[in-house]
Amino acid sequence: MVLANAFALTIGVTYIVCRLLVMLLPELSMQITKSWFHLIDLTKINGNDLSPGLFVMGLISSVVSAWLFGYLLGWSIEYFRKTK
Repeated sequence: MVLANAFALTIGVTYIVCRLLVMLLPELSMQITKSWFHLIDLTKINGNDLSPGLFVMGLISSVVSAWLFGYLLGWSIEYFRKTK
């Protein structure tokens, strides 16, 4: 449970910081994303929808996904630790 909560908090904070950087530095954000995705031309799919609704949906879905990932990882670690 601790690992799940830590993952969720980390992703939530990261998501908020990333959103702020995208709003403040959109060109730099596109360049960084382009470098992460091996130079895929993101200008073809670039959008400018920074609506609050989309932000909340992204925040909630990323935090929930991170929590589930952390919970499964923590459960797996405990499971395999006990089977030794």
